Amino acid sequence: MNLVKSSLCLGLVVLALGIATRPTLGDDDKNQANWDKLKQLSAGQEVEVVENDAKSNRGDFRSVTDEAIVVATATDEKNISRQSVARVSSKGKPHRMRNALIGAGIGAGAGAGIGAATAGCTSGCFGFTRGNVMGALSAVGGIVGAIIGAVIPSGGWHEVYRAR
Repeated sequence: MNLVKSSLCLGLVVLALGIATRPTLGDDDKNQANWDKLKQLSAGQEVEVVENDAKSNRGDFRSVTDEAIVVATATDEKNISRQSVARVSSKGKPHRMRNALIGAGIGAGAGAGIGAATAGCTSGCFGFTRGNVMGALSAVGGIVGAIIGAVIPSGGWHEVYRAR
């Protein structure tokens, strides 16, 4: 029974850490019209600049001044004036490791719970004790959960600037 409690506690701790490290939903919407936020971008970071005529330029961020933003696209380097920029979005960093750890915790907890639910196996199932079944299902659940967590898409695009 201690194995079940330990596995469930570990799963809950990993889940709580994942939730605590996620940014709040309203933060991206504040002060988007502030051009100075573009100065926080790193050179080489993938960005998308949408101009007032709905033309989109996706490439690597190079630099920004008070008058323009410079983006290196696949074909050339574009200097786009501030007046023609409708919005700028940056690609977020993927969180595959965090998602894998959360998935592993949830999977291990679920596996241990399923193993604990094998109440009919109190005297052993196919030669395995109840603890062995719980441990094996916990390990398998952790591995499956980690794989699922790692393949879930994350990162996405975040709006950095929007013209008023």
